Amino acid sequence: MTRMSGEDGGSRTGTTPAVLRDYALLADGHRGALVGPRGDVAWLCAPGWSDPAVFSTLLGGTGRFLVAPASARFVWGGHYEPGSLIWRSRWVTEDGIIESREALAYPGEADRLVLLRQVRALDRPARVRIVVDPRADYGRAPVRDAHRDAECWWARTAGLYLRLHGGADLRRDQQAFLAGEVTILAGGHHDLVLELSAAPLEQPCSPPGELWRTTEQQWASTVPSLAGPARRDAALAYAVLRGMTRPGGGMVAAATTALPERAMAGRDYDYRYAWIRDQSFAGQAAALAGEYDLLDDAVAFLTDRVLADGDRLAPAYTVGGDPVPHEQKLAWLPGYPGADGRTGNWVRDQFQLDAYGEVLMLLAAAQRHDRLDSDAHRAMELTAAAIGRRWSQPDSGIWELPPRQWTHSKLTCVAGLRAAARSAAPRLAASWSALADRILADAAAHGLARDGHWRRAYDDERVDAALLLPGIRGALPPEDPRTDRTHRAVLMDLAEDGYLYRFRPDRRPLGDAEGAFLLCGFAAALAAWQAGDTVGANRWFERNRAACGPPGLYTEEYDVRQRQLRGNLPQGFVHALMLETAVTLGQVDPCH
Repeated sequence: MTRMSGEDGGSRTGTTPAVLRDYALLADGHRGALVGPRGDVAWLCAPGWSDPAVFSTLLGGTGRFLVAPASARFVWGGHYEPGSLIWRSRWVTEDGIIESREALAYPGEADRLVLLRQVRALDRPARVRIVVDPRADYGRAPVRDAHRDAECWWARTAGLYLRLHGGADLRRDQQAFLAGEVTILAGGHHDLVLELSAAPLEQPCSPPGELWRTTEQQWASTVPSLAGPARRDAALAYAVLRGMTRPGGGMVAAATTALPERAMAGRDYDYRYAWIRDQSFAGQAAALAGEYDLLDDAVAFLTDRVLADGDRLAPAYTVGGDPVPHEQKLAWLPGYPGADGRTGNWVRDQFQLDAYGEVLMLLAAAQRHDRLDSDAHRAMELTAAAIGRRWSQPDSGIWELPPRQWTHSKLTCVAGLRAAARSAAPRLAASWSALADRILADAAAHGLARDGHWRRAYDDERVDAALLLPGIRGALPPEDPRTDRTHRAVLMDLAEDGYLYRFRPDRRPLGDAEGAFLLCGFAAALAAWQAGDTVGANRWFERNRAACGPPGLYTEEYDVRQRQLRGNLPQGFVHALMLETAVTLGQVDPCH
């Protein structure tokens, strides 16, 4: 039974964004959606990760897909089904309890997405409000050519073809494509299946029950069964990495664009692209966890990029390996509060030396598991040769800042060369080890502070939390005094309240200029573990593991005072370091 609500504007449609900690991610490897606490799919790009959004209320756009209690008063909760990105929104209303089961059909297809929403009335009959209004090009392309047959609605928005199952009783509306209310009997459910495709939808869609069974089975076979006190969070981290990685291709840094790291500071970027460094972190974490599908995808992606570009390797690409587009403001969008909407990323024109070291560490990790083919071996040689030609040049470093002689970049190359040398033929091993020694000697001559710890850059005495990573990765032996002094200096200057900040940009107190960096917090846990401080390692891990919202997702930064997530969501490399740390500390058992 369905009746029109007659109300499609204002806050009831979910057009006002929620705080980032309340959004859940749905992903199928080819694209991702964010679902908010009011039942709104607030973000979804189609057909791929970096294509224009069809649902964009997160940034103030008009495209939306709402499934929510019709009651004006309700409270929200939710959880992921174990080992998957199947999300359950849950609302307690004045009349009963309603759940909405949400997923992108998994595994996904490159040019066609299937969004599943199953609404359930758990204990009493429930009235549910539905608004379906996809608008491509970040809200600028309304639905056209709409018509209905006996079973579903058909339409187009820009170049996308649309088909909606389960909306036969919904009606066209002046302010939305379709809207209405559905009454669900106690214990019953109502299925909505939305398809969006770059090509005409000529084949029939599978029944909802079959789509759900396939999605459940695929997630169960993809995400490893882990044991240990952090198994649930580690399994979710793995699911996030898998969902954000295109099969055989790149992993997006995050599912979103233009979410502010700091309000009104101009620090809102497009992270819907594959960073070399992030891909390496994810692959190394997967190797440590004993799961090789993510490792193999990372190896394939980085191998292709190195073979194609050599010493012109860009820091980031699209997930298909194309150049990242130039930055462009989305002037017609209000943006997330505190930021402007924008796409593209200026990183495409940067040189980041540490990316070469990260490539070598990933390929070396894969070699230890006997998972390199001849192309990957060739990529390893080309990467080492590129380091040999470019290591003395200024670069933009891990934090993508103006070019300098960043110490972390040099030491990351040292770590990568040493890792590669351990699995190489004697001639190459000797050459790469000698190159590592030469770079390390240069860093020791120019990158050490007066008290013996590594400093940020050759011309910058300050410390940087990124300098923990080369020690963890084996640039120097664990007992090298420079590693211990750097560890102590970083904690003394950049740690506060169990969190770690990346560096001090100015004289302001920690937390005033930017949030704590969760990547650095997990690095602190790994550094403490390496130093033999088991208690400290677990303390760092648990403190940073909790810096998430109810769905359990991480952004890059965490506002400690306000307990808020900052930046694009979810941030892949934070989930990778969380997984790596959990396995290293024995919080979860790796698969064998």
